[in-house]
Amino acid sequence: MNLPTFQQNPNMKKLAILFTFILTAGFAQAQKAEVKMLNTFMDDWHKAAAEANSEGFYGKMAEEGIYIGTDATERWLRDELKAWAQKAFERDVAWDFKPIERNWHFLGNDIAIGDEKLETWMGICRATIVLKKLDGQWLIHHYHLAVTVPNEQIADFKKLLYPEN
Repeated sequence: MNLPTFQQNPNMKKLAILFTFILTAGFAQAQKAEVKMLNTFMDDWHKAAAEANSEGFYGKMAEEGIYIGTDATERWLRDELKAWAQKAFERDVAWDFKPIERNWHFLGNDIAIGDEKLETWMGICRATIVLKKLDGQWLIHHYHLAVTVPNEQIADFKKLLYPEN
């Protein structure tokens, strides 16, 4: 059986291009909606910390979720972070980080990797985010917060941290 090729039938080529365009546009729209939802999810997470809402904050983290803070000793599983930060969540504000910029990259339909720039009491910080969707719900599996230091100030920064060197 001889099936027509794209060269033999120009309408098939147009139909294939149209079909590809529709699929691509649909995927882009779905991803745009997912990005908006993830931004709201992260904004709500930061807001929960700003309002010392422990449930709202830790409820968005997977039980095995990891939080890495700015100090070299700060690496916690969710419940370890909860114990360490308990006093902060007893105040009116645990901490207040305001997102300035955020980017997302998807690995399939159930993993999102993000980075964000934040305004904090420490100055501008950056964070890396790994979210995983379980049973239709996104949860934070890894969050790594870092203080930023301009490259031209690294030498002075090192002197401040390690005066003996």
